[in-house]
Amino acid sequence: MTATASLTRRRFLQFGLTAGGALLVGFRNPAMAAAIPAELLGDDLVQLTAFVMIERDNRVVIGARGCETGQGVITALPMLIAEELDVDWSKVRVIQLPYGYEVVDGKAGNRYGNQSAGSSTSIAEAWIDLREAGAAARWLLVQAAAAAWSVDADSLRTESGHVVNADGRKLSYGALARTATSRQLPDAPIPTKDPATFKLVGKPTRTVDGRSIVTGRNRYGIDEYLSGALVAVMLRCPYLDGSLESLDDSEARRIAGVRDIIIIDGPKPDEMFDGPLASGIAVLAENTWAAIQGRKALKPVWKQGPWQDESTAALSKRAHGLLDAASAGIEVRRDGDLAASRKRARHTLSARYEVPFLAHATMEPPGALIELRSDGALLIASLQNPDGASRIISDLTGLARESIEIRLPRSGGSFARRLQNDFVAEAVLIAKKAGKPIKLMWLREDDLAHDFYRPFGVHALLATLDRKNRVAGWSHQCAATSPTWRMPGMQDDPQYIGCLEADDFPAGLVDNLEKVFHPLESGMPRGWWRAPLHTFHAFAVQSFIDEIAYEVRRDAVELRLEMLGPPREIPFRGQGGPVFDSGRMAHVLKLCAEKIRWGEKRSDGRGIGIACHFTFGGYSAHAFEISMQDDKLKIHRAICVVDVGRVINPLGLEAQIMGGTIDGISTALNLAISVRGGQVQQRNFPDYPLLSMADAPNKVDVHIVESTRDPVGAGEMGIASVAPALANAIFATTTVRIRKLPLLPELMRML
Repeated sequence: MTATASLTRRRFLQFGLTAGGALLVGFRNPAMAAAIPAELLGDDLVQLTAFVMIERDNRVVIGARGCETGQGVITALPMLIAEELDVDWSKVRVIQLPYGYEVVDGKAGNRYGNQSAGSSTSIAEAWIDLREAGAAARWLLVQAAAAAWSVDADSLRTESGHVVNADGRKLSYGALARTATSRQLPDAPIPTKDPATFKLVGKPTRTVDGRSIVTGRNRYGIDEYLSGALVAVMLRCPYLDGSLESLDDSEARRIAGVRDIIIIDGPKPDEMFDGPLASGIAVLAENTWAAIQGRKALKPVWKQGPWQDESTAALSKRAHGLLDAASAGIEVRRDGDLAASRKRARHTLSARYEVPFLAHATMEPPGALIELRSDGALLIASLQNPDGASRIISDLTGLARESIEIRLPRSGGSFARRLQNDFVAEAVLIAKKAGKPIKLMWLREDDLAHDFYRPFGVHALLATLDRKNRVAGWSHQCAATSPTWRMPGMQDDPQYIGCLEADDFPAGLVDNLEKVFHPLESGMPRGWWRAPLHTFHAFAVQSFIDEIAYEVRRDAVELRLEMLGPPREIPFRGQGGPVFDSGRMAHVLKLCAEKIRWGEKRSDGRGIGIACHFTFGGYSAHAFEISMQDDKLKIHRAICVVDVGRVINPLGLEAQIMGGTIDGISTALNLAISVRGGQVQQRNFPDYPLLSMADAPNKVDVHIVESTRDPVGAGEMGIASVAPALANAIFATTTVRIRKLPLLPELMRML
């Protein structure tokens, strides 16, 4: 069936011509915002104002609206437009759009739609509106051709940037661009393509900026400069909610190239994290080296904050104490009668799992280049949430948001770190005091010691089994540091968000179920980290299922399939809903088991483990084959199966799943942030050791389930089930059951 585009969603589409005759297709009334290289569109067109531009010589430029942080939206989103526009992808040039905040007729909005990147929503949100933008442009061109030939538009078709007449005549889009803008959109919806006729979407497509990345020509936020800008490097208070008591900066000011030293206040202990994350001292210099040397020469005296006694060990003790006390907690969900299920149970099994704080450790640390003027501002930074950056700049300067220009270079990773704009706030405050453009640089030490960490927590799981060893009851109690603490806009959200999900597995599949959350106080700033909720608790849930299977001598895959039951759609109120499809999850799990050769007996000292999870609307399963060689863990095979609905770019999806799997392995094996004496202990990669190439699997085999369902994102699908699959493989190999992350330190301790 052919889909139709809703006019109510397209009512703000506008079309126009550039001075050189290029057809522009964009949202609302675009203002000149970002420069286009002259070689793309000619000397007469120097600025981008829309999604689609068609020159007279039939060259096409498509704007990518999303923040490109490595997830591939700079390719996938323009593919949706190009598909509906019906142009030859090899003739398309893609450019990154700036942030598009504007005020039209007194109403504020974003001319390009949502430009933030988070929770794997970019593709799902673009599936309709970006196809509509391409379909509307194609419609205008077809109408222009119909008028030129004096024929019915329904008799025409489009092909590779041309409108084709029934008699074989062709007109290029470039030749039709000028007259196309005189057409009016109809009252009836403009049909979008039947997905069965797609020529580009669903085909493996290389990332549009791949060559510039591998040749070193691509510019990231950290590469940008402005004339006259000073480099700023900050020394931040090492204590949670600490402050500066006194400062001797005399030696720092004598460093050649140092121009100024500025004190920046952090939030008070009871204030929201809506500005700088910590108090600090900014050293301003003519270059980065001078700024760093100036920072080294500072002699501050720091005042400890209210969390001076906080430590990871104390947090763990308090978490277990809350769970031991069986306090009421916050009820997240309750089905059936768990107490009665325990009385009837043939077996009752329980276990606890501990997950640590995690840092984002993006390869490009935070930073921002900003220029403040009396009539506006320019920000160039690797962002994930430009809307939030725009708000912060406006709040701190009083500038109207429509006067703030934000350019969005590619980011060297994000993983939700750049959802927060504390580094933008720092840059603004420094620039205000300095009265000059500022390029703020974070060092790796800053990045690890001052982050919005993934929460710490302990999961207490309990299962009751009936006389046939089927799971009849399930309890999931979690004591954790809620990510809602001091987070702007989340004051009214339940504290368990990001730590426990009411409808997550096995909710709706077990008759007797309880989920209870116990808030754990901590001074550590918390935030979102790759598939935040799912990486936080999938380790516990999927490891526990394997423990149950082992204790009652059942096959772990068979037990999961039994719990999933017959294919059906179960209500799911969390992100990725409105339903969880047990049949799709079972299919992914079975395919993963088949690819790892689950049922085969092994006598080579190798073990295999498997796990599956539903993440943001996608279904994934991981399986690993491992062995222990002396004291080293060797991953021989890594399998991942995913179902994310209709795939826009299979090559991009495969890369995302591979990347998520490698990141998941690295995190599960080695990574944890610890705190002692109110200070984060990790400072650089020797303290936070990422996976080395020598320890990584030689290959990650990714298997993509074909689907005609509406697409969902894929940025987070490849990580949630990694840790439990590895833990289950370790047990199969060594009989060591690990219930605390990261895995390798625990394994070495227990062997």
